[in-house]
Amino acid sequence: MSDYGQAFTLMREAAQGPWRDYTRHAFVEGMKDGTLPREAFLHYLRQDYVFLIHFSRAWALAVVKSETHSEMLTAVATVNALVAEEMQLHIGICEAEGISGEELFATEERAENLAYTRFVLEAGYSGDLLDLLAALAPCVMGYGEIGKRLAAEATSETYHDWITTYANPDYQGACKAVGELLDAALTRRVGADFTVSPRWKRLCHTFRTATELEVNFWQMGLTP
Repeated sequence: MSDYGQAFTLMREAAQGPWRDYTRHAFVEGMKDGTLPREAFLHYLRQDYVFLIHFSRAWALAVVKSETHSEMLTAVATVNALVAEEMQLHIGICEAEGISGEELFATEERAENLAYTRFVLEAGYSGDLLDLLAALAPCVMGYGEIGKRLAAEATSETYHDWITTYANPDYQGACKAVGELLDAALTRRVGADFTVSPRWKRLCHTFRTATELEVNFWQMGLTP
């Protein structure tokens, strides 16, 4: 597993079962060996495009919740990466499959998608940057871990474009930057020994819930 910072590592350990279900889901393994049906992948990709719209808004909210210039810079860089790069991957693959940008944007949001995105946004609206980051981290770092592993283990080229997007140095660097942001934000707001804070258990619970919602998102992908 990748090293994306102290806090993330501890949160991941506290959610071992759901994290394994998420990063080793049948959908993920289907991309690894190329057995994932194309219909399921395109269905997932359309839903993920809608997800990224809300995810970008959540990272924009992180700018609002920031207390330092450094925090704002990381949040802004993440918004830019989502809107200018990651969403472009979805647009490009879908256009190649005959799905226009207009159709993609008009995709009807599934209930699993709605539950996850609103959970993340609510964490930010009702809490501070720490609450928001705990909800955001599973998606950012989980895809980093999945991309890195599949790049090394994939036995098919079918989903090469998706895999390399999350395995490449730029995305891996973004994961590390978010991990550093999480560590620094915890130290600033709670203290260096943040695991003894009463807030730590709640933050770990938020992280675990978001991870469980990621599992549901993959499962949704298998049911077009």
